[in-house]
Amino acid sequence: MNLKMLLFSNAILATLLFTSCGSAVREKTMNQSKKEVISIIHKVNTYWQENHPDLGNAFWHVAAYHTGNMEAYKVTKNIDYLNYSLTWAAKNEWMGAKSQNKSEWKYDYGETEKHVLFGDWQICFQTYIDLYNITGKNDPSKIARAREVMAYEMSTPQTDYWWWADGLYMVMPVMTKMYNVTGNELYLEKLNEYLSYADSIMYDEDAKLYYRDAKYVYPKHKSAHGKKDFWARGDGWVFAGYAKIIQDMPNTAKYKQDYINRFKDMAKALAKAQQQEGYWTRSILDTEHAPGPETSGTAFFTYGFLWGINQGILDKETYLPVVKKAWDYLKNTALQENGAVGYVQPIGEKAIPGQVVDINSTADFGVGAFLLAASEMYRFLD
Repeated sequence: MNLKMLLFSNAILATLLFTSCGSAVREKTMNQSKKEVISIIHKVNTYWQENHPDLGNAFWHVAAYHTGNMEAYKVTKNIDYLNYSLTWAAKNEWMGAKSQNKSEWKYDYGETEKHVLFGDWQICFQTYIDLYNITGKNDPSKIARAREVMAYEMSTPQTDYWWWADGLYMVMPVMTKMYNVTGNELYLEKLNEYLSYADSIMYDEDAKLYYRDAKYVYPKHKSAHGKKDFWARGDGWVFAGYAKIIQDMPNTAKYKQDYINRFKDMAKALAKAQQQEGYWTRSILDTEHAPGPETSGTAFFTYGFLWGINQGILDKETYLPVVKKAWDYLKNTALQENGAVGYVQPIGEKAIPGQVVDINSTADFGVGAFLLAASEMYRFLD
């Protein structure tokens, strides 16, 4: 072997050793191995899919599960996960709400086929775009409805499409994913316009958190003990949504640093509110308003913190202890022996005093959030 080949071989060996040692250190730090995380993902997702063969419609709670399923597929390459989402998308004709009459399209709350512009019917586009990309970008019918709906929405003068916190997770990533497919800068401009409106009615500059919607802004609305009432799952949607759009945006994007700053502000505020047991209570700042563990908000926060660390946006030394406690809660308390994910607050829009959220409380969107967190944990360990 000549000198150049020897040096090259040594460099490769050093790189492999460094990578292997780094992964081992991360596994030791988290008391968790990559193999164990993959096993957890399979346990959770296999249980869910085997118990939900009917697939369901394209409305928000089902579609939110699929955003987690897609991340699980990306890290495991399990073809069953891909096929589950492909079958679901085909069943729903790669559409959200299905009205073809644009004059009747609405964006207030509604579960009808006329509510095409309502974000809860648009989150499905995230998965359709992912499937389009994963399967070779050779079937434009997969994203035809997404292009039609979002192009129409952006052609209107309205900016108040995102009037509730959940909507930021539902649709912000659709905008950045469509930007990456089309290269059309209008997606990023409109995202910022719609987000600016949402900030104006829901964001609390002092707390660095989002109210669920304008009804819950302090002091018009207060928690049971007179405090600002920030709903955990609502802020979970937002925190995870920011992670997704920052990831999808090029570094040259005009507003990217603003979003990074907001994400970091939220991270700091959320870390302070974490409970010693690792979870966040349903009302983030009033722990006695609706006490006890809750999984959906906690899983979204865990995903966001892990993503931020993985991207070098959040300081590892500061936030790894937060992640460790949250992950311990998710895998040891939320996750049940049979693969079910418990302690998920049912569908709603606020923390409700006295509402039962226990080991048997589960939901599709909560499983999706858990899969997001687990997939990002795998990336951290890897």
